[in-house]
Amino acid sequence: MRLTLYTDYSLRVLIYLGSKERSELSNIKEIAEAYGISKNHLMKVIHELGKMGIIETIRGRNGGIRLALPPEEINIGAVVRKTEDDFYLVECFNPDGNQCVITPVCGLKHVLFQALQAYLAVLDGYTLKDLAGDPAILRSLFLEQPEESV
Repeated sequence: MRLTLYTDYSLRVLIYLGSKERSELSNIKEIAEAYGISKNHLMKVIHELGKMGIIETIRGRNGGIRLALPPEEINIGAVVRKTEDDFYLVECFNPDGNQCVITPVCGLKHVLFQALQAYLAVLDGYTLKDLAGDPAILRSLFLEQPEESV
């Protein structure tokens, strides 16, 4: 299973925000610089995380973004389910696009389905608090990153 870049960036944004005090505001520019990634890529991610109610966006001169929930209430499995387009590991998982002739008797789809369920169950066992680890160490690593060159 490979996560999309969108999910990867969503999780990175949450880890970044989880390293801050809940009341502390961050912005797209500083997150992009911390990870060395494009601000443009992050804009949609931030917007969608806000629509999901996972982060809070504050507009205006002194605006920014922060977590809308405590890190221990943000389940990683739930975030991945909300940010991934689909979980069609193989063609037969997609009921609208399945053309595989062995689908009715195939054992592979059942094995892969069990693997997917196990994968998601592991993610369900973790929260953002678990991923953020020691916030002080994360903050120091973010400060060491060179500015984005894109």
